Amino acid sequence: MTLKIGVIGTGAIGQEHIARLHGKLAGSTVTAVNDINPESARATAERLCPGARVHETGQGVIDDPDVDAVVVTSWGPSHEEFVLASIAAGKPVFCEKPLATTADACRRIVEAEIASGRHLVQVGFMRRYDAGYRLLKGVVTSGRIGEPLMLHSAHRNPSVPAHYFGDMGITDTFIHEIDVLRWLVDDDYVSAQVIQGKRSRHAKEGLDDPYVVVLKTKSGIVMDTEIFVNCQFGYDIQCQIVGEDGTANLPEPISVPLRHQSLAGQEIMMDWKLRFIDSYDVELQEWVQATAKGEVTGPTAWDGYFAAVTSDACVEAKRTGQIVPITTMDKPAFYR
Repeated sequence: MTLKIGVIGTGAIGQEHIARLHGKLAGSTVTAVNDINPESARATAERLCPGARVHETGQGVIDDPDVDAVVVTSWGPSHEEFVLASIAAGKPVFCEKPLATTADACRRIVEAEIASGRHLVQVGFMRRYDAGYRLLKGVVTSGRIGEPLMLHSAHRNPSVPAHYFGDMGITDTFIHEIDVLRWLVDDDYVSAQVIQGKRSRHAKEGLDDPYVVVLKTKSGIVMDTEIFVNCQFGYDIQCQIVGEDGTANLPEPISVPLRHQSLAGQEIMMDWKLRFIDSYDVELQEWVQATAKGEVTGPTAWDGYFAAVTSDACVEAKRTGQIVPITTMDKPAFYR
């Protein structure tokens, strides 16, 4: 079976996903596209998926009888509309993060999916598909280091663009850790705290950088994450789990160790897309295969909702300097 996919949003990530789904991965083809910029949609279709229909609206993609499943890569505030419409049409939908821009909107998606009686929604938290994180998860679940007690992680970018400001360190950057750390230890968060570091001279006006986010889980695991988006030296993702009987670290990306010009070391990537490019391929290939079977095996609408609630709590903790409780509705049996 070849899954016929409609893509809403032909910006940078949309184009990358179209190239994967139409020309790289097995079992999928792109048959319809849409973008708020019609010229972008037409140019993308001509270049990456010739023959695909270009629709004037996202709803047109969803309603297209030649579309089996939908991929949403449009502007974040439009996600709720298109995910809800896909659910109403009974079509599986892969939505890039965020699932929606507010926790209330995510909750509406959760409620709509439950009412439909079918698991249809997957959220694009691609860290779960990274080979290193999967190896780390395997160590945790094997019990080799005992029960996790603490977790230390870091998310460092060499720099960020001019439009990156305010709380984007949490809502755009730390959101990945919010999902993947919870997945690693299979435990929900109960509180959030944000501790400001000394402000870097490289931080643009209107941006606090760096700071540390501290999350605590139901079982008592304490997780601290450094967010430093102007570190200058590279794109650096770190994670260490401290267990009762040992520690486990996220493997570094493969590179050739060098001894050269009186220095010994390994290359550090500068581009986040290169660091996780393989995980995007694995993520969408597994989504295609699961969707063809009528299943959702990746991050669910509930995971998207939980991440949104946690993100809101972190933003509040950053604003107030207080420890903020993380409170969600009870997890529906539909997602257990």
